[in-house]
Amino acid sequence: MAANSIYDFTVTDIKGREHPMADYRGKVLLIVNTASKCGFTPQFEGLQALYRDLSERGLEVLGFPCNQFMNQDPGDEDAISQFCSLNYGVEFPMFSKIEVNGPDTHPLYRFLKKSAKGVMGSEKVKWNFTKFLVARDGQVIRRYPPTARPETIRADIEKLL
Repeated sequence: MAANSIYDFTVTDIKGREHPMADYRGKVLLIVNTASKCGFTPQFEGLQALYRDLSERGLEVLGFPCNQFMNQDPGDEDAISQFCSLNYGVEFPMFSKIEVNGPDTHPLYRFLKKSAKGVMGSEKVKWNFTKFLVARDGQVIRRYPPTARPETIRADIEKLL
């Protein structure tokens, strides 16, 4: 059966516990593939600011570490979790490391990429900190490139809240 929304998937959090995406039903989601050693890593600060400011209105930021781009997140889940917490005060949910491209792409990311294509119709995630904005009904609204700083997409998020 083909997936109709992100609620059709299950993900594993950074502590190894499985979570159905349906747990986020009714929330606006910003789903991001992250890395600890990337030039865009300081975006964790902006992502945390969005989460801090807008979570009470229904925003969830979901971070998915990925080591597919120049090995920029080589650590295990504990190391990633500690890095995010200590360096950026990350309180939003982080998940286990996944692949966002290639034959082992996580099913959630297959759905995200098909739902919101990149430049020139490409489905491939180009780099760390590609962002997907998802409406309360589980439909993918838009993809943002890694260069889009979190604060620049705040207005789009607020329209959905």
